[in-house]
Amino acid sequence: MKPRISVITIGVDDLEASVAFYRDGLGLPTEGIIGKEFEHGAAAFFELQAGLRLALFARADIAHDAGVEQSGRSPTEFTLGHNVASREEVDAVMARAAAAGARLVKPAQPTFWGGYAGYFQDLDGHLWEAVHNPAWLPG
Repeated sequence: MKPRISVITIGVDDLEASVAFYRDGLGLPTEGIIGKEFEHGAAAFFELQAGLRLALFARADIAHDAGVEQSGRSPTEFTLGHNVASREEVDAVMARAAAAGARLVKPAQPTFWGGYAGYFQDLDGHLWEAVHNPAWLPG
């Protein structure tokens, strides 16, 4: 297996509301919901960077597709990190997320390792970290 991920899919409860949050609230580009003509097939994709997409898929449809039982939400299973070039950008991301309806979990603040970060949850409870790591600046 090559060390490469091309799609990160997150389960959502309300696909249309989640698309609006990511598209209209956070400004991520998408063609909208596709696959509505297929039972258990509706999804939305957002281009993040070359070769990487964020996909939204109904939780029930993920369970059906994978052949597993649907489970409850757990924001501590994983986080999605958005690394930016400055503390000011972290503050701007946090403000934009809050304006879009995100729940601010931890205000942006200096970290123990010398960075600056804060956490918010999207409409479905997925945990995002807006972070400035001076040792790992985005390209």
